[in-house]
Amino acid sequence: MYLTHFGLSELPFGITPDTSFFFSLNDHQQALNTLLVAVRNGEGFIKITGEVGTGKTLLCRQFLRSINNHFDDSPGSTTTKQRFITAYIPNPYLEPRTLLLALADELGIVLEKDADQYQLLQSLTLALLNFAEQGRQVVLCLDEAQAMPMETLEAVRLLSNLETEKNKLLQIVLFGQPELNLRLQQDSIRQLNQRITFHYHLSPLSRRDLDNYIMHRIIVAQGNNLKISSSNPLFHKSATRLLYAASGGIPRLINILAHKALMLTYGEGRQQVKARHVRAAAKDTAAARHGLWRWLGILQ
Repeated sequence: MYLTHFGLSELPFGITPDTSFFFSLNDHQQALNTLLVAVRNGEGFIKITGEVGTGKTLLCRQFLRSINNHFDDSPGSTTTKQRFITAYIPNPYLEPRTLLLALADELGIVLEKDADQYQLLQSLTLALLNFAEQGRQVVLCLDEAQAMPMETLEAVRLLSNLETEKNKLLQIVLFGQPELNLRLQQDSIRQLNQRITFHYHLSPLSRRDLDNYIMHRIIVAQGNNLKISSSNPLFHKSATRLLYAASGGIPRLINILAHKALMLTYGEGRQQVKARHVRAAAKDTAAARHGLWRWLGILQ
């Protein structure tokens, strides 16, 4: 690949969510702060929405990582690593019983063979009560929540009923596309919608954010090499302008186009990505063509 050519230690624009590349863009940092504040307050339901490719899964993973690394310095407090137990279900397109089994597995709960749903709920409740007695809180993160069947959403709502006199035994964070909002507005699930106390919507990157995002990922990817800097950028200004127009500021699409543009630049033996490389990458990417044609129309 092009790593040695550009002085990089790893690919800077992979599409697999990698928390080592998490960048504190204003929007994503506010969303992360919202999550951390909400779980500290013991809120039962929290919702994060965003269009496809805006970084919901990366935010989720960064949240799970942050919650266990943050220290509370107040007198007599413990670290959140001691305080929080997390469960992550990346694909909740499951029937209610299967979702409960997945949660039990995440929490390390040993079940009787062929346990029925009643026994499963009993085991979950007992485990959650034990965690609460230890002063620990359980946080369940459900990614792609817009795909959950209605009966499974109802099962999740029933799980949120588990509580002591003062605290919820289980806090639930829903990550989903905007379609999740429409699903939650249905009458059959309105009780769940009413219980969501914190909500944040992730927006695409701004033009300025894109420049910072590109530079951040390149700096992380070059490791100890210092070949690339703001004074010696890997992407020409004309390339980042076109990259923004073609991607609409969607991080996943930015990564796809930037990666293709780097490959094209490497193929020419060049050291800097120019607008023509991004244009060729956009023409080769169906999701970016609309933005590219619109940009070319403006230029005409």
